Amino acid sequence: MPTDAHRFRSGPLEPGSTWLEERGQTATVNVTDAVNARKSVRAFLPDPVADDVIAQLLTTASRAPSGGNVQPWRIYVVNGDSMTRFREFLADRPIEPVAYDIYPSPLHEPYRSSRFKVGEDMYTTLGIQRDDKGGRLGQFAKNLDFFGAPAAVFCFVDRIMGPPQWSDLGMFLQTFMLLAQEAGLDTCPQEAWAVYENAVTEFVGAPEEERIFCGVALGHADPAAPINALTTDREPLEVFARFI
Repeated sequence: MPTDAHRFRSGPLEPGSTWLEERGQTATVNVTDAVNARKSVRAFLPDPVADDVIAQLLTTASRAPSGGNVQPWRIYVVNGDSMTRFREFLADRPIEPVAYDIYPSPLHEPYRSSRFKVGEDMYTTLGIQRDDKGGRLGQFAKNLDFFGAPAAVFCFVDRIMGPPQWSDLGMFLQTFMLLAQEAGLDTCPQEAWAVYENAVTEFVGAPEEERIFCGVALGHADPAAPINALTTDREPLEVFARFI
């Protein structure tokens, strides 16, 4: 099983440089482009992603803010051979009781309708009818294969941490995903891994005091996959913001 050595660490960049420039590459998107381009990709090509690229994405993402500079994220990378071993490891593992409530119960309006619509839009894009339970379950199962991505990161957090630190995880992961866009990579954050907390913990060797938050699939989007044509809606500004 992986050891602490699998938590990638990398040194700081030279002042005034970017890691892409150090690799002889040029960024093709700015922050606004990256924000608008990022979406949850649900079908990936098998093209590999180098460990050193993932390491630098994580290193740069660690500049994300956190209250009191606590930096609560604990990251485990599965890539290449370890991804192959992880898929084999998971193949005969039963789904577990969910580690935390992914959504409140009951989920009231307007949040319920937003969640319902994105699901219906996804299944419509795939041509899966509402009464096709097998088709819908089959699509959900692809979550647990990282949608075919060649690489992924698991984000864990210490069990003593509360909502403020979990929000720090979100800021770290958004930074990571935007940096992935800059590097020409696509992502899908997946809270669905809460149904495999024990299995993932065992495989990555996370200590008992840590718990899973999510996984993030990482790779290159399959441009031929119909589901990758889906772009989810966003509420207009006047719905979520007020200028006082």
